[in-house]
Amino acid sequence: MDKYRKEQYLKMGISEAVYEYCTRVEENLKERFQAIDATAEYNQLKVLHAMQKNHVNAECFNGSSGYGYDDVGRDTLEQVYADCFEAEAALVRPQITCGTHALALALLSNLRPGDELLSPAGKPYDTLEEVIGIRPSKGSLAEYGITYRQVDLLEDGFFDYAGIRAAIGEKTKLVTIQRSKGYQTRPSFSVAQIGKLISFVKSIKPDVICMVDNCYGEFVEEREPTQVNADMIVGSLIKNPGGGLAASGGYIAGKTECVENAAYRLTSPGLGKEVGASLGIIQSFMQGFFLAPTIVAGALKGAVFAANIYEPLGFPVIPDSVESRHDIIQAVTLKSADGLNAFCKGIQAAAPVDSYITPEAWEMPGYDSKVIMAAGAFVQGSSIELSADGPLKEPYTVYFQGGLTWYHAKFGIMKSLDEMCRAGAAHLT
Repeated sequence: MDKYRKEQYLKMGISEAVYEYCTRVEENLKERFQAIDATAEYNQLKVLHAMQKNHVNAECFNGSSGYGYDDVGRDTLEQVYADCFEAEAALVRPQITCGTHALALALLSNLRPGDELLSPAGKPYDTLEEVIGIRPSKGSLAEYGITYRQVDLLEDGFFDYAGIRAAIGEKTKLVTIQRSKGYQTRPSFSVAQIGKLISFVKSIKPDVICMVDNCYGEFVEEREPTQVNADMIVGSLIKNPGGGLAASGGYIAGKTECVENAAYRLTSPGLGKEVGASLGIIQSFMQGFFLAPTIVAGALKGAVFAANIYEPLGFPVIPDSVESRHDIIQAVTLKSADGLNAFCKGIQAAAPVDSYITPEAWEMPGYDSKVIMAAGAFVQGSSIELSADGPLKEPYTVYFQGGLTWYHAKFGIMKSLDEMCRAGAAHLT
């Protein structure tokens, strides 16, 4: 079997040297992978319990049109999300176009003119800068008279509690916590760390809304931030919780008032969650959520594998090869534009869709530099599928994530290394 497997990898363009190196690395990861599988098993049971509790049935998969009144499938799906995440309510809709839209919706619906937004984790993800108004944009929070303050992280990458205490004032209405690192080289935060921060914030001002950007973090651990007193968690269905089957959509889960506010902003005052046709997508949303724990486990294995492949070759990686994982993203600092381009070329060449295309950096909306993105996905922009991207600027860090199966994530990393070696950007010893 090993002989035929090796022959197939070589047939698909992997050099023998890269194959042998990667195989040795994989052999040392069996215990890590077993731990990932154990978490996936727990989360699978959690999702299944929520579905059984809410009597998911074939009627749920009948689509609605028009106003979408009395859409049983839509309402059941939202209750499944709420129960699984131990939240009071959830809004799960195809009309939420992406993670940035979901975050903007949560912020714009729960803040009012004169309120202040606080980020205790430093600079937010690039696309939120225009939502907040850090970079001027139409319809930003700043245009509505909502101010913004941030507290930068300490040098070790963790929260500056003294600075946060000083920043919380009378106008502070909402605290936004970004779980994943985004285009930064800081650590991603564990649910336990987020819970500690939320407790600290609420000890100073109990009525502050604590919102967690949960993108890339769902099902990585046994708990979600709503289980450590987050008032809202927000995410995209074309990332972890969609399980690779959701073709669009986003979610907001948490306290009933926060979720209702978001629903009224998404649709209209007076309408809220009562309208919004599901258009026949509930089965894919429900089935994707059911598969999500297993899909996330495969992506996590890919991230761990990538760290253990690149770190010994002299490339800084975050998280490192032995650290615990709190999202599916693996950052690798490639040190050169040639390295970044070669890595992304390899990921694209490993894709089931558009594998023959060479990715190039471009001026992507919402970013302050050119960005190169590699993703041959069944769903456009789906980052639970095998993908990699990064800003074309120093230190040329690539952010790798996804893979609907562990085997595909593995092949993608091997292909990226092969392209790096061919470009002279990496050398096997």
